[in-house]
Amino acid sequence: MNQAPTTGFFGHPVGLRTLFFTEMWERFSYYGLRPLLVLFMSAALLDGGFGLERGQASAIVGIYAACVYLASLPGGWIADRWLGLRRAIWSGAILITCGHLSIGLSGLAGEGTAGKLAFFAGLVLIVLGTGLLKPNISAIVGDLYPEGGARRDAGFTIFYMGINIGAFLGQLVTGFLGEQIGWHYGFGAAGVGMLFGLLWFRAYAPSTLGDLGTEIVRDPDPVVQSRREGKVKMAVGGILAVVIALFALVGAGMLTLDPEAIARNMTGVLVGMAVIFFAWVFMDREVTGQERKQVVVILVLFVFAAIFWSAFEQAPTSLNLFARDFTDRMIGSFEIPATWFQSVNSAFIIIFAPIAAAIWVGLSNRGGDFSAPAKFSMGLAFAGVGFALMYFAATRVVGSGGTLLVSPWWLVGSYLFQTFGELSLSPVGLSSMTKLSPRKYVGQMMGIWFLAASVGNLIGGIVGGMVDPEKLEQTPLLFSTTAIALFVAALVLALMIKPIKRMMERA
Repeated sequence: MNQAPTTGFFGHPVGLRTLFFTEMWERFSYYGLRPLLVLFMSAALLDGGFGLERGQASAIVGIYAACVYLASLPGGWIADRWLGLRRAIWSGAILITCGHLSIGLSGLAGEGTAGKLAFFAGLVLIVLGTGLLKPNISAIVGDLYPEGGARRDAGFTIFYMGINIGAFLGQLVTGFLGEQIGWHYGFGAAGVGMLFGLLWFRAYAPSTLGDLGTEIVRDPDPVVQSRREGKVKMAVGGILAVVIALFALVGAGMLTLDPEAIARNMTGVLVGMAVIFFAWVFMDREVTGQERKQVVVILVLFVFAAIFWSAFEQAPTSLNLFARDFTDRMIGSFEIPATWFQSVNSAFIIIFAPIAAAIWVGLSNRGGDFSAPAKFSMGLAFAGVGFALMYFAATRVVGSGGTLLVSPWWLVGSYLFQTFGELSLSPVGLSSMTKLSPRKYVGQMMGIWFLAASVGNLIGGIVGGMVDPEKLEQTPLLFSTTAIALFVAALVLALMIKPIKRMMERA
């Protein structure tokens, strides 16, 4: 068997370097595109946009981002049952690249139906591709650390730093090109970044990952295995047929979609999917008693992660619109693009991620490391502080009758505390999924982790349109409600730390 090299990237397996840069470029493309969407779709036709109401534009961004993470669940299932982790990553990278190409070239099709269909087809391709790539590349990161422990947490934190380097650079590059030169120049730059990631993975995965992610857990009976793979292929074919039919109906004018109504109804669907999945795992007779306890822990972490992401994922919607409408962005004669504020969080991650990794390892070596639920509780509280700051900023705007542009430091401070929250919760959540999941469900459990982010993105899109210069009173209400929800969730989870630790003790 061709084993992966064990060290060579900051003291970690050299395969982490391959995954680090692949994910970095994928996140360059994703985060480079995302903040442009609500600004582009809500921009007037004369400004090159779609001229949608901001509530509709925000809802579309929420649906898109929710579907990106939602697709991780079938993406993990497809990898576990058919493609394997490595082939799923490669296939996903190709689809994402094609999606960005479609969006970048949609401007050539004009402002009519053809241009919009090309634009939304690109979003769909990105959704499908990210569903294959995102959960499975994280699962391979976990496979690099069979020993588990704090070193795995540190490895995921380094991996997370790569995500944020890509996000930081992507939002600066595409934000400047999209807002200052032309929307589709920004879209095109995001696509070029994904192409780099595709080529990097193709070039270095064979030599640095060995056989990791090339095999699936197969049934000993070849007939049963063939039937299992056939079901997966049939499901994939069915999904593609539905997507194609939907585009045909919309393109022919036979179907009109209401994004705000769709976004509202999707919440129940997503929660229902999570309930069904966890019930399915609990009923699996091959899952041991201890594994069931660990799945209960995953369920608890899922709920509180969804609450966290519901606040955090307001960045491309409500916070992005606040930056555009209510923030003083002038430095001399230069106006800072509103999307550049999206990169603040990523910059803080780059600065503080190595420090967080060192803290977790140092605490573990001294026998004082915080448990996963304790870190989650801290993360929720930190994010609550960030939104409390935004409440005070929004109150100042309302007090002026909407004439005051507040200092950008309000947003910077909010993103700082949200970053502390993210570092306390997200890498630890990724690591916990790989550590606690039954082996046969590891890819799908990574999908469940991203399902929590899917719920958060959807809610962030639903509420994002509340930041509106014509409805000033809604903005402080949104931020105060978000802050209170985060503080309450942090307290509830803190009270559950001890029983959760007992359930995790053998993991």
